[in-house]
Amino acid sequence: MKTLFACASALVLLTAAQAAPAQSQPEVAYNIGVVSDYVFRGFSQSDEDLALQGGIDVGVNGLYGGIWGSTVDFGDGTDGEVDLYAGYRTQLSGFDVDIGAVAYLYVGQPGAADYDYVELKLAASRAVGPVTVGVVTYYSPDFFGVDEEAFYGEVKSSYALTPSLTASGALGHQSLDVNDDYATWNVGLTYAFPSLFSLDVRYHDTDTTGPLGEERVVAMISAAF
Repeated sequence: MKTLFACASALVLLTAAQAAPAQSQPEVAYNIGVVSDYVFRGFSQSDEDLALQGGIDVGVNGLYGGIWGSTVDFGDGTDGEVDLYAGYRTQLSGFDVDIGAVAYLYVGQPGAADYDYVELKLAASRAVGPVTVGVVTYYSPDFFGVDEEAFYGEVKSSYALTPSLTASGALGHQSLDVNDDYATWNVGLTYAFPSLFSLDVRYHDTDTTGPLGEERVVAMISAAF
């Protein structure tokens, strides 16, 4: 299954590369940020403490790739997450479509752990005036070293209240073959300052029990350039 998944990912990216016209100058973007609690699909990845994050993105004619990292705290010596991703973005019948793959790698994980995993991503969104609505789904053949297969689907929307202030929210469902499935949701406001900085304040919750999946409000300040 892992071999088939890798081949499918490679085929998607190769097809995108052949379809994209040549362009000599790629676009490069950087981002850095501090978040009061790193929350991923409703669960704290930093033991409810602040995390430092940052990444680099490169794009050319719809093709993109990048690397993103964050500090984490799983209570077992794991202290960092590094994501490698690549894909292709295009437009189809008025929708923005994104096909790609993400590799999640964990720094300092115990020798017996097998946290590293890969997901295949398919997303589509459409903007109508100040409103943007989208859906995204992820598939992993080996999720976080525990579940052999996992699917995650999410519906999300954003509304530009002003040129600087945006309200957004999402409703997601994580499907697992070993652990229990669960739902997660978030809603928040993002304010873009006149400079490079932005502030996001967001409410997260899940339908699970346990302290790391409880409701919480998270603040993040970031810069993109």
